[in-house]
Amino acid sequence: MLSFDYVVAGGGLQAGLLVLAIRARQPSATIAVVERGPTLGGNHTWCFHDGDVPDGCRDWLDPLVTWRWSGYSTHFPGQTRTVDEPYAGVSSERLHSVVSAALLEHPGSALLLSTEVRRVGAEGVGLVDGRELRGKVVIDARGAAPDAADEMRAGYQKFVGLEVTLAGAHGLDRPVLMDANVDQTEGFRFFYLLPFTDRTLLVEDTRFHDSPALDVPALADEVRGYIEGRGWSIEREVRREAGVLPMPWRHRMAPPSGPPLLAGYRGGWFHPGTGYSFPVALRLADFVSARPPEGLFGSKLEAFARAHRSQSRFPRFLNRLLFRWYPPASRHPIFARVYRLPQSVLRNFYALRLTTSDRVRLLVGRPPPGISLKHRLSHPKP
Repeated sequence: MLSFDYVVAGGGLQAGLLVLAIRARQPSATIAVVERGPTLGGNHTWCFHDGDVPDGCRDWLDPLVTWRWSGYSTHFPGQTRTVDEPYAGVSSERLHSVVSAALLEHPGSALLLSTEVRRVGAEGVGLVDGRELRGKVVIDARGAAPDAADEMRAGYQKFVGLEVTLAGAHGLDRPVLMDANVDQTEGFRFFYLLPFTDRTLLVEDTRFHDSPALDVPALADEVRGYIEGRGWSIEREVRREAGVLPMPWRHRMAPPSGPPLLAGYRGGWFHPGTGYSFPVALRLADFVSARPPEGLFGSKLEAFARAHRSQSRFPRFLNRLLFRWYPPASRHPIFARVYRLPQSVLRNFYALRLTTSDRVRLLVGRPPPGISLKHRLSHPKP
């Protein structure tokens, strides 16, 4: 049996942030990470706003950052906005490189790739090959549990993205978080663009939809059509990424009363209103790293989780309005309205730090057009 201060099952974003935060605050701590895939991070691109980063995290987070931009823009029919809020991106390749180095440079830590977990318990992790890893703190960060859908009512953000090299320059100097000047019949739909170099960018077709079903080839074709419609010519497709993220309006997040700690999507540590996990995963990593292993569980962790559940209620309420009261073709005016709000409200919404004033601003005034009692009555489930 191998013993460590921390044993983490799963090697995604949450695990990577935990490793770097713990290494920064507890340099002598021993950490083991077990990942079923051949690399950490899989095939993903994560982005975050400058306002998402808690004080004290920038020094250890900065090595992860692959791209930086001074702001972003959004486009809706008859409405364009440029937001001067610093925005950054992290590639899965960079996550693997930085986190692997942080583990392997410490003689008492371990990185186990292409390794299957058999069980996760309060005191350790059992592997399919028979090995046992014992930890003072055991963290289960393997993504959503197989039965997670049974414990929530949700819509879904689903996307397919192509990273492409173009034959010429694209002319973008900042990301486009939402280009909603596209067909809206299948739910709120937009294209998301991240310019990496003057000729390379990631383009994603994103949809807020009632169903998690994802036709990857069909959406990839839509991405190619959008690129061609912008007047760009694809020289090479570098890679493809796809995902389905929950946007719940009902979700039972169990209080972290004892080990193991359920982290990331498995523990409900994500933003219900965007489906993304970066800001919340970052805060959880910061919290865990600030306490010795033997002092993690208790009243402070429970209070931290209550604060997250409290912040999550309002976005879940907004999700209920979006998916239960608005038919798919009528959802885009809601987001157009959001992007007319002050920048401080946008910052707090993305960071999941909404104030009472922010909530009032998000709700006050005439509802966006499209609200439908008929649609609500046709979806009677709570």
